[in-house]
Amino acid sequence: MIKSLPQILLHSDGHVHTRYCHHASGEMEEYVLCGIAAGLQEIVFLEHMEAEVHYFECTWLTEDDFDNYFSEGNRLREKYKDAIRVSLGVEVGYSPSHKEELLERLNKRKWDRIGVSYHFMPQPEGAHHLNLVSRKEINIRAIEKVGCKRVLADYLTTLTEAVEFLPGTVLCHLDAALRFQPEASIGREYTKPIRTLLQAVKKKGMALEMNTSGFTLRGDPFPASFILKEAIALDIPLVPGSDAHKPEDVGRHFDKLRTYLQQDVLENK
Repeated sequence: MIKSLPQILLHSDGHVHTRYCHHASGEMEEYVLCGIAAGLQEIVFLEHMEAEVHYFECTWLTEDDFDNYFSEGNRLREKYKDAIRVSLGVEVGYSPSHKEELLERLNKRKWDRIGVSYHFMPQPEGAHHLNLVSRKEINIRAIEKVGCKRVLADYLTTLTEAVEFLPGTVLCHLDAALRFQPEASIGREYTKPIRTLLQAVKKKGMALEMNTSGFTLRGDPFPASFILKEAIALDIPLVPGSDAHKPEDVGRHFDKLRTYLQQDVLENK
């Protein structure tokens, strides 16, 4: 039984994107300034890395982008060192067929945080990967064609493999897959594979992200309260992340997290 409220460091936004990922807006410095204005002590940039994704647009960083990202990030780290800690991380999207390539690329740089995600799934048929977190109609229809239950089962199994293989430090937005799919969600019927996934997270000494973009999209964070309850029971650390894609979203909804943990998780209302 969970008897006390878990610690969560609300002074740090652990998941922030910038224009470098090609689907967010704003310069890195704008995000840093918004973090300072929000009273944060740390901002963690967590930019996208993918490998051999076949898709109709680029929503991740190239290696040249990462060079520029580190150059600018280190400049900002020094410039604002007396006001906020600037940390440079990566949100790596797992690719089972190119996992060694991902590992090689990760090992080339020194990251402050390595977030583990799974965004793009190969289609049984079709030229493009399935984008599991897209609101675009073309992606929603493609997922429907494969079948939501099949996709979600594969998602959880593959994400567990990703946690076991990659040198991750935090698991990002666990139940966000298919978040724009009508009538599809990762509910309690997936408790068994979720427990297997969380046990892998615990074994690796990783944290679980409370992604506050969920408050905007569905009224609750990612992951859902029943998943957080399982994680807390395993004594997995929780870290907050806004998943900001524009500067003004840095630290969004952090003020709701303690109450949510108390009322929706600890008291199980």
